[in-house]
Amino acid sequence: MRALQEDWIRAVPRSRMAYPTALHDRIKYVFWMFYTPLHPYLRDLSTSLRILRHEGRQDFLLGILDPARSLQEFVAFLVAQGFGNHFIAWKDDDEIVSLRRTVGFKYQYHLRIFNDGEVRCHYEFTPEYRPIKHMIQEGFEDRTPEFKAIVQDWVIPPGTPEQPA
Repeated sequence: MRALQEDWIRAVPRSRMAYPTALHDRIKYVFWMFYTPLHPYLRDLSTSLRILRHEGRQDFLLGILDPARSLQEFVAFLVAQGFGNHFIAWKDDDEIVSLRRTVGFKYQYHLRIFNDGEVRCHYEFTPEYRPIKHMIQEGFEDRTPEFKAIVQDWVIPPGTPEQPA
């Protein structure tokens, strides 16, 4: 079952970056074009060797995926909203898929979906623009109202009768 799940997730279109105007950002852009395919392997190696640490789930719970809807349909909906598979990210505990929608070269809306249906999201610098600030979560923002507008009725907010707090 897990292999099938991974196959459809691998088929989710990659997130696209806007081409930057500043020369120094263009240099970063080119670097990340080559580095991005390697990132998941280097991330996993560095965390398994305990060079870098990341545990748990990041902040900003949006809610849970409506149980009447499928994960694949939700991801397809998000892709239609401009989201794409985000490979340059931490892998949170029990995460199934990590998606982002970029805002130019500098910022992104980042959304994660977990195996228990939980959906968490935040707004932040792209790792391509500010890798260190991105990694230490500087500029990490809760944009729940914006995410609610994006996901519409696909996610049940915490504290509602359908999902107790």
